[in-house]
Amino acid sequence: MKFAWEHVVGALGLVLFAVGQYQGLFVSPAEREMGDVARILYVHVPSAWLALVAFTCAFVAAAGTLFTGRKGFDALLEASSEVGVASGVLLMITGALFARPTWGVFWSWDARLTTTAILVLTFFGVVVLRSLVPDPDKRATWSAVVTIFAAINVPITYYSVDWWRSIHQMRSDAEAMSGSIRSVLMLNALAFLLLGTWLIAQRYRLARAHARAEEPLPLPREEAAS
Repeated sequence: MKFAWEHVVGALGLVLFAVGQYQGLFVSPAEREMGDVARILYVHVPSAWLALVAFTCAFVAAAGTLFTGRKGFDALLEASSEVGVASGVLLMITGALFARPTWGVFWSWDARLTTTAILVLTFFGVVVLRSLVPDPDKRATWSAVVTIFAAINVPITYYSVDWWRSIHQMRSDAEAMSGSIRSVLMLNALAFLLLGTWLIAQRYRLARAHARAEEPLPLPREEAAS
């Protein structure tokens, strides 16, 4: 077997993740207003960005599936959706852990939290749908249509803090951060992006292998007349 390119990406992402988390926990200064609890943002924010990137990638793959019918797009849809859901679950868990000491509650029906929950649940629905439809062609078409509808919520989630007044802070502004906090956050964001790329690539390969296994066997040739 050839050495897969994504292993280099994943290894680099793992190293950057280890360095970034060490920097975030022990080197970066405490946030001026939230103190040490803000260190969880070095996981929370990159996981949010990765989820949005993965869901956007799934949307592109869904459009490619409908317009071209190529199996590769369907495999990419499957891989991106699953990685996006996993990252979204991590986002919501770390968000709840951050919210309890800062807002006093684990959950609030805030615009950003609500749209994020809907986004993750709808893409989880895509994953479930794919597991319930045995026919490959129907599975590809149906999941592509549902993915496109689910992805409508991606820009709504991203801009929700701008469109509605809420308890959630505004979108992160790099210029408003101190240099050390910004650099550690960007380091962890890059680590998450590289690790997410590795996961999507690996899941894509598995999906392609599964699709090939589902292909019907060729009909046996008739024996030549003696």
